[in-house]
Amino acid sequence: MPTLLDTFESTCNERQNHPAACDQSLSLSYAALRAVACGLAEKIAAHTDRPRVGIVAPSSTACAAAAFACWYADKVPVPLNFLLTPPELAHIIHDAELDLVLAAGNFAPVAEAAGLRVLPLNADTLVPGDRAAPSALPQDTGVVIYTSGTTGEPKGACLSFDNLAQNVSACIAAAELSPDQVFLSLLPQFHAFGFTTNTLVPLLMGATVHYLPRFSPATVVNLIAEKRVSVFITIASMFGALAAMKNATREHFSSLTHPVSGGEPLPPKVAAIFEQRFGKTIYEGYGLTEASPVVTLNTPQAHRAGTVGRPLPGITVTPADADGRPLPPGQDGELVVRGHCVMQGYLNKPEATAGVIRAGALHTGDIGRLDADGFVTITGRAKDMMIVGGENVFPFEIETALLEHPAVAEAAVIGIHDEVRGEVPVAFIIPAPGATPPSEAELRAFCRQRLAPYKVPRRIISAAELPRGPTGKILKRALRLPE
Repeated sequence: MPTLLDTFESTCNERQNHPAACDQSLSLSYAALRAVACGLAEKIAAHTDRPRVGIVAPSSTACAAAAFACWYADKVPVPLNFLLTPPELAHIIHDAELDLVLAAGNFAPVAEAAGLRVLPLNADTLVPGDRAAPSALPQDTGVVIYTSGTTGEPKGACLSFDNLAQNVSACIAAAELSPDQVFLSLLPQFHAFGFTTNTLVPLLMGATVHYLPRFSPATVVNLIAEKRVSVFITIASMFGALAAMKNATREHFSSLTHPVSGGEPLPPKVAAIFEQRFGKTIYEGYGLTEASPVVTLNTPQAHRAGTVGRPLPGITVTPADADGRPLPPGQDGELVVRGHCVMQGYLNKPEATAGVIRAGALHTGDIGRLDADGFVTITGRAKDMMIVGGENVFPFEIETALLEHPAVAEAAVIGIHDEVRGEVPVAFIIPAPGATPPSEAELRAFCRQRLAPYKVPRRIISAAELPRGPTGKILKRALRLPE
């Protein structure tokens, strides 16, 4: 199979004058994107002899050019979370053995404070050049993407060129995407979800991608309408914010053929309101960094509401019991993934790698089931599971029940220690805009109609906002009971 640069070279030759990557400050055709990447590669090669190079930049044309520049310089890009503090970045810098970072705008001081040499992504460095694509093997590492570190220190997932290329091809085939499509990218490129689906998929296919560095519902609505965006891949909470936009109309979203949600569960209420208001079905998918990242996907051709779709071509997903034995359709178990998407391993962490990859299969830690037609439903995270009075309880089930209440916009559930029952669930909610905030007693009564008594939250706390990570996903580890 061709490597990423082989495919990119062919695409640039075929689509030379077609718009490739665009944002508010820099728009490049395919010929110009390749030239800028080659020019930047010359500077990278002159500044470091180490195998990996960091990138600190928001979702942007410059960020995309930087990734391809690393490959033209025969380096492995390491996208860095620009929201981390210098001490947090220092851990990743040491682990990845970085001495150079490509930094956009205001992120240069953060990188310098963390002890890195900085090559700024600006008009002086993003200049055209020409450079032959270096030879590479499919099994060579293509990128190192660090996990969020929600269960400990961040780990660098090593994804090969083959991992990435096959995941891109499988996404394109499953969703029946074409080069004429127009993408809108908001997801950060230091996240595998954004890197693969919002940069590699469009730019290896020959499509156009418009980048936005931050989420503004009004800006997104207007941009979708103005640029005739057809593919919008993002997280559920952003779709929820768009569904609540009073001035948004069906006409704004008329060009949208592939609204895709991933990274967090899609509440049925959000999907229903979005479809009712705009006439568009949101297609939910599932993946994880260690799987390059897309594993399953609902598509216009094969969609089942409430599931995360079927596995992509070349990937199998099997629920397994505690002893690793496969379970039949309809039974919940840990999802075990096999296929071209499984990462090479964690950088410099053989023991951690052995903990999740066994006999070539990725043990995800996610709990779910298959139906008779092969659609996957996620029911929880093994690490999130609570044991309440001896019974297994998953937060997702409680969150789903709470979100059925018309006055609840978002919900997050955690387990807290209880002397009698071991653990009890506690819920945090954000009231729906314009609705009268529901009382705790009202919501508990609402839950009792839908959940077994032991699953009803011990407390339900209303908040104006909830802590979020860089993609907008709620950070449950940061939820705290009020004093």
